[in-house]
Amino acid sequence: MSPTASIAKSARSAQKGQQTKAVIIDAALGLAAQIGLEGLSIGAIAEMTQMSKSGVFAHFGSREELQLSVVREYHQRFEQEVFFPALDAPRGLPRLRAMYDNWMKRTSTEIDSGCIYISGAVEFDDRAGPVRDALAQSVNIWLAAMTRAVVLSMDEGHLNADADEKQIAFEIHALILALHYEARFLRAPGSMDRARLGFENILTRHGAASEAPSPAARRLKPVR
Repeated sequence: MSPTASIAKSARSAQKGQQTKAVIIDAALGLAAQIGLEGLSIGAIAEMTQMSKSGVFAHFGSREELQLSVVREYHQRFEQEVFFPALDAPRGLPRLRAMYDNWMKRTSTEIDSGCIYISGAVEFDDRAGPVRDALAQSVNIWLAAMTRAVVLSMDEGHLNADADEKQIAFEIHALILALHYEARFLRAPGSMDRARLGFENILTRHGAASEAPSPAARRLKPVR
């Protein structure tokens, strides 16, 4: 076999390996969203993908590395759906609103499928190790981006200059956590509208002009 043919064969083999690994991670991500990262096992993923256990193991080497790969993939998809599209919006409040709107859209789908950030926090809150570190780092990256969007809103004069950006980001994050609890666990009607109205209430308290809420949200009494 010529050197060129050998290189081409190696490239095809590497591409096939990456495709197979992507299939495995996608299956693991779907399973983890339903039963948590701790529910993942090489055997379960092998059965889902109709592969051998040794074949799955060859791509990751351990259950922990499989869990880490799922966390990385989840974070990448989160950024692609929530953060990066919001960068098309103007700096300041329009971008902050876009980030929250995108977050709400993703949350609306996770009411049925589950959120790995939330389930992972429950599973690994008191367990040191690489998986907990990866989860915490991913969440902190997103919260830092949200806080930065709040600061830009203050810089643009859309929010009060003396506002506490960390407090605002904390309250916005709290809305999403409450939404997951109310909508996914309690199945409480109107949860999405309450979360939207809560966001507007936070902004209004800090100097932003409130946008008109949805018809369902109009029936809720705003917080003064």
